[in-house]
Amino acid sequence: MTGPESEGSQVRRAVCPGSFDPITNGHLDIISRASRLYDEVYVAVMINQAKKGLFEIEERIDLIRRVTAEYGNVRVEAFHGLLVDFCKQRDIPAIVKGLRAVSDFDYELQMAQMNNGLSGVETLFIPTNPTYSFLSSSLVKEVATWGGDVSHLVPEEVLQALTERLRKD
Repeated sequence: MTGPESEGSQVRRAVCPGSFDPITNGHLDIISRASRLYDEVYVAVMINQAKKGLFEIEERIDLIRRVTAEYGNVRVEAFHGLLVDFCKQRDIPAIVKGLRAVSDFDYELQMAQMNNGLSGVETLFIPTNPTYSFLSSSLVKEVATWGGDVSHLVPEEVLQALTERLRKD
């Protein structure tokens, strides 16, 4: 027998990090693809106390759990500090990042090299589906704030939460 259930084999783990404020269909595309490549995928929701997000960390975690529940092998947790420490604590050898454009690559390559130099953690780059190549959480929030239709850019649960939140503000 081969695979994760065989004796002596290791569970293949990866992490998809980000702020996910809110999670978009582009994020989901990368997470779902990673979930087919790895036995366990952690979605690490970054806590940045210097920034005030639209959604609180707990709300983001709840939304991500709801929209990734169908994958069955995705775990969602908050993290603060160095991503490589998150990886070490959970025995995660790989970081999965989506690349939208060449401009993403410059920054992400530096981060990948730093993470590898600090801990040996590898970074796997997955090209974003062209449908989502322009998509970011910031852009979704901006368009939604001005009343634009973002229903095709985020999962239904996120659209509902976003609409409700923007009504309050």
